[in-house]
Amino acid sequence: MNYLKTAILLAGMTALFMGIGALIGGQQGMLIALVIAAGMNLFSYWNSDKMVLSMHGAQEVDERVAPELFQIVRELSQRAGLPMPKVYLMDNPQPNAFATGRNPQNAAVAATTGLLQMLNRDEIAGVMAHELAHVKNHDTLTMTITATLAGAVSMLTNFGMMFGGNRNNNGIGMIGTIAMMILAPLAAMVVQMAISRTREYAADRMGSEISGKPLALASALNKIAGAAHAIPNEAAEANPATAHLFIINPLSGERMDNLFSTHPATENRIAELQKIAAEMGAMPGATSTPRVSGVTGPKARPRGPWG
Repeated sequence: MNYLKTAILLAGMTALFMGIGALIGGQQGMLIALVIAAGMNLFSYWNSDKMVLSMHGAQEVDERVAPELFQIVRELSQRAGLPMPKVYLMDNPQPNAFATGRNPQNAAVAATTGLLQMLNRDEIAGVMAHELAHVKNHDTLTMTITATLAGAVSMLTNFGMMFGGNRNNNGIGMIGTIAMMILAPLAAMVVQMAISRTREYAADRMGSEISGKPLALASALNKIAGAAHAIPNEAAEANPATAHLFIINPLSGERMDNLFSTHPATENRIAELQKIAAEMGAMPGATSTPRVSGVTGPKARPRGPWG
């Protein structure tokens, strides 16, 4: 059912892209938009991991450079029945992480140095298990393609602003073009966020099953959410279309309505993880239940970024 929903959402995004092309250039514009959309899908399929990792300055590491992180990912991958993904570090003080790649055989997980400094081992494992759950569910490909198309829609509407107002036939005029510039990216963003919001809950649950410690993940989310509001992520601010890939929204914008949030509310995710912990019998060794109100979280002891 999740794959069907994703297929429908992606089809809707492509249709939206074609619709904007038709408004700007009629039938010819629609056909051009279809070709561009197909090209974007194909390009992002083969290059999504390289694109995103490069945007965030991620560097591949091995067991010598980041022994603890590498060992955690290896152990969790074995538990999840996944091939060992490539492991990357981002020199970024904001604690956060994401996964990318077109399939489990070509996957990568990336963590910031801030994540390794602020979280303890169980919490890091919870975060990495969440990202591996995205890989196992094939979420990374879907979310990257959607982000690519959403960015392309915004680009196309900019062309509409330049050329749409000068059309005499089959055009929508300057007023219509301006309205399209506002509404089309908004519609694309809603589709993108709808995918992300449903996927995060599923990855939280599967990640909890992989790590066996849902409360450790809850504690990690609590700490990351609190720090994300205080520590800017310049790479994410420069590439906001990738924000939904992260475990917690890395952008520093003001609090928005849930409909326009790239992630479910952290408080809601923590509450769900607490329910999962109860279902699992709160397995021994799990981190104690974090405070939910305020999403501030206690500070972890200082840690070296390389494990």
